[in-house]
Amino acid sequence: MPYIVALSGGIASGKSTIANLFAQLGVPIIDADVIARQVVQIGTEAYKLIVKHFSQEILLPNSELDRSQLREIIFNNDHERLWLNNLLHPIIQEQTRIQIAQQIAAYVIWVVPLLVENNLHNFADRVLMVDTPEQLQLERLIQRDNIDKSLAQKMISSQISSKKRLTYADDIIVNNGDLTSLTAQVNKLHQQYLNNFNIKNG
Repeated sequence: MPYIVALSGGIASGKSTIANLFAQLGVPIIDADVIARQVVQIGTEAYKLIVKHFSQEILLPNSELDRSQLREIIFNNDHERLWLNNLLHPIIQEQTRIQIAQQIAAYVIWVVPLLVENNLHNFADRVLMVDTPEQLQLERLIQRDNIDKSLAQKMISSQISSKKRLTYADDIIVNNGDLTSLTAQVNKLHQQYLNNFNIKNG
């Protein structure tokens, strides 16, 4: 098994940008969000259960899940969000384990938005958190998902606080929107993780 670095942070904190910087260094990326989309594709068991639970109204004309409608529902209803998490969490975890086991690199970056909320931090060798000002998160989220400020605020508030999240971090990347700074931080951590792998397997 490769050395596992879990990359997490609040919604719209810049996790994808950071993961891409690691990928440019040749590091395999295992992204829980990508896996989450794969396991609800048309015809999968999870897809069928979601349609059964929310009815055909949750579908787009091409029969794919209407993600924007689903997002509106679950971020305005804690019960529905919990139901969906309980359905998808075990499936995503199983696929994650399979994908990580297939890697032959020294280490992998495992991108997990709800690492702490779903109590997954113990599955990683090291936890890397992204620290981003909440106002910047809010602006990015509104622009990225084309949503109003109220929904964006609910989405941020549904996660644990930044202060609590950072208490689980072994390493922290500060993301204030400066790509040059981000790149320098990633390059430094890359060398550190290669050294950690060598020590672990020395």
